[in-house]
Amino acid sequence: MKVFIINVVCGKGSTGHIVQDLYDKILSAGNDAYIAYGRGEAPQEIHSGRIGSRLDVLIHAGLSRITDKQGDYSVRATKKLVRKIRSYAPDLIHLHNIHGYYINYKILFDFLRQYGKPVIWTMHDCWAFTGHCAHYEGVMCEGWLSGCRSCKALFTYPKAYINCNTGKNYENKKKAFLIPRLTLVTPSLWLKNQLARSFFYKVPCVVINNGINLETFQFVGSDIKKKLGISDKKMILGVAYVWTKFKGFEDLIELAKKLDSEYVICMIGLSRQQLKNLPDRIIGMERTDGQAELVEYYSAADVFLNLTYEDTFPTINIEALACGTPVITYRTGGSAEIIDDTCGAAVEKRDFSSIIHEISIWTNKECGKECRERAMRYAKEDCFQKYMELYAESINKLKGFK
Repeated sequence: MKVFIINVVCGKGSTGHIVQDLYDKILSAGNDAYIAYGRGEAPQEIHSGRIGSRLDVLIHAGLSRITDKQGDYSVRATKKLVRKIRSYAPDLIHLHNIHGYYINYKILFDFLRQYGKPVIWTMHDCWAFTGHCAHYEGVMCEGWLSGCRSCKALFTYPKAYINCNTGKNYENKKKAFLIPRLTLVTPSLWLKNQLARSFFYKVPCVVINNGINLETFQFVGSDIKKKLGISDKKMILGVAYVWTKFKGFEDLIELAKKLDSEYVICMIGLSRQQLKNLPDRIIGMERTDGQAELVEYYSAADVFLNLTYEDTFPTINIEALACGTPVITYRTGGSAEIIDDTCGAAVEKRDFSSIIHEISIWTNKECGKECRERAMRYAKEDCFQKYMELYAESINKLKGFK
């Protein structure tokens, strides 16, 4: 079996690590794989190639800003990609994030329609069925249900300065993406349900949750509280790659002002500017020195708080649970699916009284075993084995048609 994988990045970021781990799984099973990526660099040991150049990405991004036509450019780079797919002759093409200013989706899908091989598309967000945005819960918009005639999220990724093409983008995607032999994968039931309401409603869709390495993420002895000088406090942990309003930055600031003195919030992932004006009850840092130190923070925390306004299936929740720490999150996207009443709670956005109430419960509850057991549902190896089974099923189905 030969699998051709396409994603915006390889070996970095959440989706980049997913495609790298998937690549390793394919090879370990005695198969072959190739990763085509659009931005940055890939680990040298991976059989991979970049789609276009950094200049291509900059031109595509610049034109998208002034036209709101993300995905309409990178013509030469995409034609080169098509030639690479033909020469590699895969049995199956696996798409991940095809947005990110590096690919012309019309050219790609015209080719896929003609090529005739199975296509698996793992959707990590909502971009494929909207006229602009990758997420819409944060701005409380359901314009995609009626064709995205206007956009409330124009200045969110992929940012644009003109609001006249969202409807055209929606129609173009609907025309391009509905190809034969397509199977969709979502990491959460929430996103699958969203797709069932979109123009993809007739396309087969399965849920394969994102997984984590349970050997890396597990409870360890930690002196983090001592290092931070808060041994006598209850520690609330928040982690984000980039802290924004939609990741709950402003809500954590406001929460800190409402909490009793027995609590301290620790935020990881802050920018230098954000670190300058934190309330007294928040300890902030830019990042940890690596996963080992992050595991120490998860293990030291009394509760993990994820006040995200929009997220498909945040693995940081699973990482915290794997280290024995209960999770409190907003009832948004797929975030609440990760927990049950044995290991945390979900509350409505900005319901601070409920957040504080749940914090008081879970910081005084011995539930490390239950948290770990819940996390074990999301073992990385199990996740990738499901992909292998889906690959085989899709290829065998095509052979059956022949």
